[in-house]
Amino acid sequence: MNRLRIKHTTGFHYEGDVTASYNEARMLPASSDGQLVLFSHLDILPISSQHSYVDYWGTRVSSFDILTPHRELALTATSLVEVRPREHPSHDLSWDDLAVAAATSTEYVEQLKQTRRTEPPSEVAEQAAEIAATASGPCDAGLKICTMIGEAVEYMQGVTGVHTTATEAWAVRKGVCQDIAHLALGALRSVGIPARYVSGYLHPRPNAAIGETVVGESHAWVEWFCGSWRGFDPTNLIDIGDRHVTVGHGRDYNDVAPLRGVYAGPHASQLFVTVQITREA
Repeated sequence: MNRLRIKHTTGFHYEGDVTASYNEARMLPASSDGQLVLFSHLDILPISSQHSYVDYWGTRVSSFDILTPHRELALTATSLVEVRPREHPSHDLSWDDLAVAAATSTEYVEQLKQTRRTEPPSEVAEQAAEIAATASGPCDAGLKICTMIGEAVEYMQGVTGVHTTATEAWAVRKGVCQDIAHLALGALRSVGIPARYVSGYLHPRPNAAIGETVVGESHAWVEWFCGSWRGFDPTNLIDIGDRHVTVGHGRDYNDVAPLRGVYAGPHASQLFVTVQITREA
């Protein structure tokens, strides 16, 4: 078991006065299987009242408006989470059984549909189909497909952007965790496996000392349904464990962006982001 303190700061510097802004933040984890949230809080500057709710996909959302002139918007999410090793059971589920099970709930049906970001190139869909045809079942196929994507795409910052699609990332075989997750989702969905995007954090050091604070970053991985939701981190080619903290789920990154909104003011703005993770136990 790991007890992790996460401090995630983000926001925008503006080149002039912003007279009003309307925003949503998805930066606070919720207790779920494998993780227990001991504390979480979101500080917003300028000070603003906020309304909290859980969205359609089960993610905690903080909605807030700022109606006074400001040149900077800054959010700091602080969370203390106990994370335990997850179990990743395989289910003896046939492809026909999966199709029946996936049709019983919108939770699964909606995660079968491709989005603009996840639509896979034909080469990826063909490789996924070949893997599915020889796998022992959907659970085995899901793991092999995600491994194939993780091995084929090199993690590299600066090559892709927040709006890059799976097809664009595959063309250069490079990208960040968001791109690799989108490719994995597209490949899984192309063979009929419901799959969802997961946002959160990953402690980058498996053997970090207690009390040591390290520089981290937001992270993304995938889960697919094959009798139950099964998670895997295709960027690092590892199972989801006690270093992963889940924040949100969705069809792709667009459903779980940490901060989004609209504002009245100058067009030019500069995003800033820092993440610090401390292992406390």
